[in-house]
Amino acid sequence: MEHTETLSRYTANFVDELVKSGLSEVVISPGSRSTPIAMTVSEHPEIKQWVIIDERSAAFFALGMANQNKRPVALVCTSGTAAANYFPAIVEAHYSRVPLVVITADRPHELRDVGAPQAIEQIKLYGDYVKWFHELALPEGDTKMLSYVRSKASRAVHTAKEGNAGPVHINFPVREPLIPDFSLANLWGENVKPGYYPTLDGDRKLQANQINQLADKLKSGRKGLIVCGPQTDENLVQAVVHFASAWNLPILADPLSQLRSGEHHKDHVIEGFDAFLRNKSIRKQLKPDFIIRFGAMPVSKAYLFYVKEHKDIPQFIVEENAGYREPAGNATQFIYANPVMLCDDLVRIANDLSFNDSWLKKWQGMNLIAKKHLLAKSEKEDLTEGNAVRYLLDVIPEKSSLYVGNSMAVRDVDTFFMTTPKDITVLANRGANGIDGMVSSGLGAAALGQHVTLLLGDLSFFHDLNGLLAAKHYSLNITILLINNNGGGIFSFLPQANSEKHFESLFGTPSDIEFEKAIDMYDGIYSNVSNAQDLKSALYSSYDRKGLSVIEVKTDRQTNMEWHKGKWRSIENEILANEV
Repeated sequence: MEHTETLSRYTANFVDELVKSGLSEVVISPGSRSTPIAMTVSEHPEIKQWVIIDERSAAFFALGMANQNKRPVALVCTSGTAAANYFPAIVEAHYSRVPLVVITADRPHELRDVGAPQAIEQIKLYGDYVKWFHELALPEGDTKMLSYVRSKASRAVHTAKEGNAGPVHINFPVREPLIPDFSLANLWGENVKPGYYPTLDGDRKLQANQINQLADKLKSGRKGLIVCGPQTDENLVQAVVHFASAWNLPILADPLSQLRSGEHHKDHVIEGFDAFLRNKSIRKQLKPDFIIRFGAMPVSKAYLFYVKEHKDIPQFIVEENAGYREPAGNATQFIYANPVMLCDDLVRIANDLSFNDSWLKKWQGMNLIAKKHLLAKSEKEDLTEGNAVRYLLDVIPEKSSLYVGNSMAVRDVDTFFMTTPKDITVLANRGANGIDGMVSSGLGAAALGQHVTLLLGDLSFFHDLNGLLAAKHYSLNITILLINNNGGGIFSFLPQANSEKHFESLFGTPSDIEFEKAIDMYDGIYSNVSNAQDLKSALYSSYDRKGLSVIEVKTDRQTNMEWHKGKWRSIENEILANEV
């Protein structure tokens, strides 16, 4: 078999097995060495391809897509620094448990370490940030090698999504010439079977004696606390609600827990906890007898202080698979079990329990005070960053997604996103918590067809401005609410703000950018709003039309910091005065 036929059949069998394993979306960045992979992907009738020129943007685009639909998405790039540009998104995918299949083309072995162009060391390039790495053999055309390459494709897809989801890396070396021949008979190798089949991966369930042991530990206290951090399992939402109702316990619900929105009942949901747990006296009042947490660590730093100050109380963290997500450093018992099944088991033994009703009412009372102050409106008040989030949530469409940037954006969502019957999926890149790639991530989520709202700050927007090219090329429907405080607004809340000499140049970092012309370059509709009515009107208009809309709210960092602190102070004062 001559070179071109070998290359064509080998690559076609690899790509076809990706599809048979359940992968249907591939994000490609252009390059020469990846030619056979890219062209074969484009030729396959069951693959939707997306071409994103910048590899860093492409990787975050794939991340946003996989974060939205919980299915593996593949990335394809050429050799060299193209592959290195994937690294930030791979780190995020690792920590946020998002399935990606990263396919990097490479030079053959004889062109490595000899000064050949675009030949870098790509073996285990991403280190421990991928679940699995494999370098494919150079293409061969016999049945055994076609079965081999299928097995690696299948293993890659299933490894990415099994257990704790995450990225995997396939390094694909090829020799020139690189152009495949698609006229070959039986190109897709219908009769070639892979040498690998996915494992039968069952749910982990505690045994009856283990449930009883756990129940005995929980029953020893009367003031329990359920905490739900970032997670995206719809079934867990209902399971946690049933658990809280049966045990009469409060749920501290992170905005990314999916518990604050939807039609489930929310009597036990405490969404304003970040605002009142900032006060040490209040944290002391609310000492629990135990904490049981589902999902990742919540966004709230006030909650982190709360947990650290009560390190002597039993804490249980539920993980479906392996993992150790406990940054407080407390003594913790990890429960490795399917969280939905665990909740069901705990509901079944609820009749044997007697928890303190006043404990739940105490949390509910403080939550009502927090909500009253956080939602208080003043006709004279400017359009603050917190108010912008509130008004956004008033008008965001039913059955849509809100993708939230890091830094101040996610914290304002934590503070001002109150419970709602609307079905809103809230997503963010909270694995490594970086500000990079946010525009591309939001557009990746929008690529699946649902209208997405992206909330982020000016530095995050600037950092990934070229990600907007995907919106232009693919006419993606996205509303971007851009909160522009001309710099790093979150640093105004941190100790760095006390260093007048260095603060503005090193942390405030004003960019003084007028974004309107940049947005026009990508065929977006731009609005600049300064009051609540104009903001709501601009949001409604953006949801009524197709394509890219960017709504900018300009704020002042110092004023924003003082406004937030005023809200927190008023909440603390009323709670402490009333001894709720």
